[in-house]
Amino acid sequence: MRSLDVDCKISAYCTINASEDVNKVRTSLSNVLTDMVEKLTEDSLTVNSNNYESLTKIYETIRSRRSKSAYRKHLLRNMTQDSTWFYLNKQAAFADAIALCDEADESPLGPITVVLRSKNIEDVIDWLVSDIEDLQSSNIDF
Repeated sequence: MRSLDVDCKISAYCTINASEDVNKVRTSLSNVLTDMVEKLTEDSLTVNSNNYESLTKIYETIRSRRSKSAYRKHLLRNMTQDSTWFYLNKQAAFADAIALCDEADESPLGPITVVLRSKNIEDVIDWLVSDIEDLQSSNIDF
């Protein structure tokens, strides 16, 4: 994984429905993001980090599934001046799979909303969905 040379704050949150076990929701979030600080309320769970390496699982999934263009589309569409966000399927995350959702209702128990904040948000997006590693690893000589 390439390093990210700008500051980035990562937050993720999801609702905890009355029918859900809070530990399963916790597992869903920890299967997607690492090294996060947790805040639990009665009906939601939020995790935060200032370390871009918390996105390692998402970063690797984007590359292994060749889903950079889908993530890029969501990140750019949801971008504001200094942040962007995307939805992940909470049930898939519990099964240790990372699945991007187009809409919140694609995740029946509600999605995990991942928010990235940075003064250099475009650099963060480029880092997450860039093709640079693919080009470097091909080592094509002309």
